[in-house]
Amino acid sequence: MRVSIGQIDPTADFDHNMKVIVQLSSQAAEAKSDLIIFPEESMLSADAVEKGMLPQVVDESWPIFIDMCQSLSRDLGVSIIAGGYEPSGTSLPYNTIIAVDNGALLGTYRKMHLYDAFHYQESRRVMRGEDGPLMVTIGGFNIGIVNCYDVRFPEFTRVLLEMGANVLSISAAWASGPLKEDHWHTLLRARAIENTCWVLAASLSSDDCIGHSMIVDPLGVMRASLGEEKMGLLTHDIDKDRLDHAQSIVPVLRNRRIFVSDTK
Repeated sequence: MRVSIGQIDPTADFDHNMKVIVQLSSQAAEAKSDLIIFPEESMLSADAVEKGMLPQVVDESWPIFIDMCQSLSRDLGVSIIAGGYEPSGTSLPYNTIIAVDNGALLGTYRKMHLYDAFHYQESRRVMRGEDGPLMVTIGGFNIGIVNCYDVRFPEFTRVLLEMGANVLSISAAWASGPLKEDHWHTLLRARAIENTCWVLAASLSSDDCIGHSMIVDPLGVMRASLGEEKMGLLTHDIDKDRLDHAQSIVPVLRNRRIFVSDTK
């Protein structure tokens, strides 16, 4: 399966953000990609929205975002995974990733692990998701959906593997700061290695986010990457032969033993 990752710098201007998504999706289609993955917040940069206006903006933008991604997928023949904000019925929206294939909405994942770390509190403006993880099937691959801070919780991605995932799609707005780029690279490779699966990671690139979107193979080898460019596209083929090879020489998923440790 040929996969593209779109790296973008979204703003408070929904129309502008959608034009960028259309542009990169069209480029992915020209490259004959089967799937394009966009970062968290591709629909809208919540921090850029005027204070107090986020719920109204989300209410207006969310249904258009869904419709446009479905139309794009159908017209271009490319599956789309992208992050946006979904109304929750309260003043706090959900931070949600959508997965669309052939114009059909396969599912939505509401971010479970909110980024209350590094002196930032996402929970002040976003509702925590409670519906559990999401796996979708695209192009014969089972894709587990991961949203940014989720990647720091290995048990979350392991649950996706137990659901049958062999690819992790990670959409992020990975904040810049001391050691943050090192953490990003290390965590992506670790999730690939410990689960012997493909990792497809899309991060925003902005004044506050690092970019460095990448594709990591099931043995932890970085196969393609972007730097800090504000808008970019990377494309790479992933295959099941590499999965089978990794899982045959490092059969951790078969070898692991489940136990409860008594720490008292």
